[in-house]
Amino acid sequence: MSRLSESRISHLAHLVVSGLKRDDLAELPNEGRVLSETKRVLHEFFEREDQFDELVRQKIQSLSRHVPPGSREWDVLYRKYLEDEMRRHKNK
Repeated sequence: MSRLSESRISHLAHLVVSGLKRDDLAELPNEGRVLSETKRVLHEFFEREDQFDELVRQKIQSLSRHVPPGSREWDVLYRKYLEDEMRRHKNK
C-alpha cells in the first residue's frame, strides 16, 4: 500500500495534467484517459518506492551490527542501498 492516499495521487495527477495543458506541452484529445493513466503511473511509482523502502530497511536491520535509525551511518546506508536497489530494478 502506498504511503500516499488515492486522493493525494489524484491531486498530483490533476496537477500534472493541468501543467501539461497550461504550458501547452501536449495535446490531450481525451483528457479523462490521460488523467486516468497519470493516476495509474503515479500509483505504481509510489508503490514501487514503498517496496524499495521496505527492502532497504530490512537490509539495514539484518546487518550484524546495530545501526540506530536516524543516525548518520543509517542515513548513508539507506541512500546507498536505495540507489543499489533502484539500479538493480531499473530495467524491470
